[in-house]
Amino acid sequence: MTVLRSTLLAASRSTAARSLVERTPLTRPVVRRFIAGDDLDAAIRTTGEVLADGRLVTLDHLGEDTRDAEQADATVTAYLDLLGRLSDAGYADRAEVSVKLSAVGQFLPTDGEKIALENARRICAAAGAAGTTVTLDMEDHTTTDSTLGILRELRVDFPWVGAVLQAYLKRTEQDCRDLAHAGSRVRLCKGAYQEPASVAYQDKADVDLSYVRCLKVLMAGEGYPMVASHDPRLIAIAADLARDRAKDGYEFQMLYGIRPEEQRRLAAEGNRMRVYVPYGDQWYGYFMRRLAERPANVGFFLRSLVTTS
Repeated sequence: MTVLRSTLLAASRSTAARSLVERTPLTRPVVRRFIAGDDLDAAIRTTGEVLADGRLVTLDHLGEDTRDAEQADATVTAYLDLLGRLSDAGYADRAEVSVKLSAVGQFLPTDGEKIALENARRICAAAGAAGTTVTLDMEDHTTTDSTLGILRELRVDFPWVGAVLQAYLKRTEQDCRDLAHAGSRVRLCKGAYQEPASVAYQDKADVDLSYVRCLKVLMAGEGYPMVASHDPRLIAIAADLARDRAKDGYEFQMLYGIRPEEQRRLAAEGNRMRVYVPYGDQWYGYFMRRLAERPANVGFFLRSLVTTS
């Protein structure tokens, strides 16, 4: 299964594989399980559906690894439009946005970090005006220091900006200690990129153990933990660790299209349950990482191709 995961993650970065998958007509019905749609109207419609049964939302306008300044500006504009629509629809108190810094200029060859910071400031200012928040998505380990540096800069003016930490990285337990302070929103996930053994745990059991250690740090701290996992065992551990916290002192998070009934169950029990809702036409890399995360996703994909054909 490790070989399959590695193959899928490698394919997520392959231009040839992307072209093949995107040209395959049978792919799109399967993609709709994990992606809300190609445009803003679809994103707002899906947000309303998720909010209707008591769940919360974080929206991701898909796109990453941007090397073009105009494309970075276009992504910022997309987020500003999204935040305006969330406000107009009355959703901003229950729906926030997630932003990949590589989509707003982090990798530009000249002044990439500076441009990403300024673009993120524009998005945060719009979010604040709309009455909602922003979480900075984390990408592969080469971006971690840069992303956390930009986070620190943003929190000077926008202390509510959320961070994402990935349990498969060996550094993350210390990063959790650094970020487990009052007012700090931290989403803890396992991680979905292909990383070398020098920086990341490779065995699932080791990743799970790291996740629990990190979760203990966050739950013992004064911040706001966001438990991003679909694993029933880790969800149960998180609930136990949070037993002395108020229900509004932490939240669970899951991806759109994965375990929706469990999402609804958690929300019905009075938990804050937030759904990560991606949308946009740049769906390929995100989709391939979802397949790589769980064998069940690959099985669903293959079965769907067979039954659709």
